[in-house]
Amino acid sequence: MATLRELRDRTRSVQTTKKITRAMELIAAARIRKAQQAAEAADPYTRELTRAIQAVASRPDLDHPLLTELEHPKRSAVLLVTSDRGLAGGYSTNVLKAGESVRHYLTVKHHREMETYITGKKGVAFHEFRQRTIKQSWEGFSDAPTYRDADTISRVLLDAFLTPTEEGGVDEIFLVYTRFVSRVKQVPQIIRLLPLEVVSEEEAAERAESGALMTELHHAPVYQEDRVENPFDFEPSPEGVLDTLLPLYIGNRVYHALMQAAASELAARQAAMKSATDNANELIRNLTREANQARQAAITQEITEIVGGAAALSESA
Repeated sequence: MATLRELRDRTRSVQTTKKITRAMELIAAARIRKAQQAAEAADPYTRELTRAIQAVASRPDLDHPLLTELEHPKRSAVLLVTSDRGLAGGYSTNVLKAGESVRHYLTVKHHREMETYITGKKGVAFHEFRQRTIKQSWEGFSDAPTYRDADTISRVLLDAFLTPTEEGGVDEIFLVYTRFVSRVKQVPQIIRLLPLEVVSEEEAAERAESGALMTELHHAPVYQEDRVENPFDFEPSPEGVLDTLLPLYIGNRVYHALMQAAASELAARQAAMKSATDNANELIRNLTREANQARQAAITQEITEIVGGAAALSESA
């Protein structure tokens, strides 16, 4: 049985840990709101950009490399969005599991080559431990991404897609990240970034709710001609407009995924720290109870010794 001093030392140690986890919980809670506000501020631009893409892409006479799907892709790229730090519960584990499902789908079921791009130290460590090749990685901004980070990543992915497969390019690009639903729910998500799909809001919502299931992805481009009236003339040409809009759209999609992942990471960290704080409170209660029992036992022992000593003195007298 632990001594009273040992119990007190343990209690002080747990109390210190509780202060740290509580502080981290409050910091994460405050930063979640900022991440949500940043994502909401980008929504109007995203909606209008998507509408412009839909207006051009819905033209039946348009043929553009970013919209053309190969019948038999040979090489695919996957961007995994993970965290730089731990203490976020199963956040990184869940998105890495989704990434493994993509790997199985591409390499085992369809026998394609796969190149891996990663953001976040957790994803890099996961693949390095398994001695897997990483095409390129980015670190240091998982919980506070900027559009510059997204632009850097999107340019690398776009260059890989536009490079012929025979020269080391890829035929399609998948994006694996965590979608922020609420502070208590974050869902791993898999989307095909390229070739581009323009879908209705209803279908996008349905796919989002399905979560990270490769079998539920649609691989053919879908153009919703009824979504945008298309009596437009494009200058200098529809192809020229797409050449300008599509890189912006891809960068925006990557930025949206990074922002969603950042909010999800902070929400997962807040939940993990709250759980750690609750566990610390429970441990403090148990240690306090044990310390009280030890102190009471020591007092009882001292009283017994005093009474015994007094009895012995009276008998000797």
